[in-house]
Amino acid sequence: MRAAVDGQVPVTYRELPTAALPWLAPLTLAVLVLDAVITLALEVLYLPFYFGSTAFPLSGVLAGAVNVALVLGARAVSPRTAAMFLPLAAWTFGFLLCASTGPGGDIMLASDWRTVLLLFCGLVPPLVFIYVRVNSGLFSKR
Repeated sequence: MRAAVDGQVPVTYRELPTAALPWLAPLTLAVLVLDAVITLALEVLYLPFYFGSTAFPLSGVLAGAVNVALVLGARAVSPRTAAMFLPLAAWTFGFLLCASTGPGGDIMLASDWRTVLLLFCGLVPPLVFIYVRVNSGLFSKR
């Protein structure tokens, strides 16, 4: 049973009012791309965290959840698949920059298992989410 007030149809808030504010969607995508770079910097900063004498790379595991949230934010702004890839592309580009050497020969990401954990946990969950979202019609019962 659905409740209706004075015969009004319930309103769904799934889409943004892009006709009233056409500049809001590109601005939100730009903020999400910037957020992807900022979160990568924090993840790289806290990747060599130790809990006592044991390596505890919690930021590597949290990278997947943060990137899925960024993809969800991009999907809320634009239904296009390319828009969902924008935060991931910025995150991947930043990861490659952090993995390369700087002008003085310094490197932010060491060649160990924590870097591989950050790469896989940062990319696999959002890519699986995008794959399932794009192909959701293939998995439905007919």
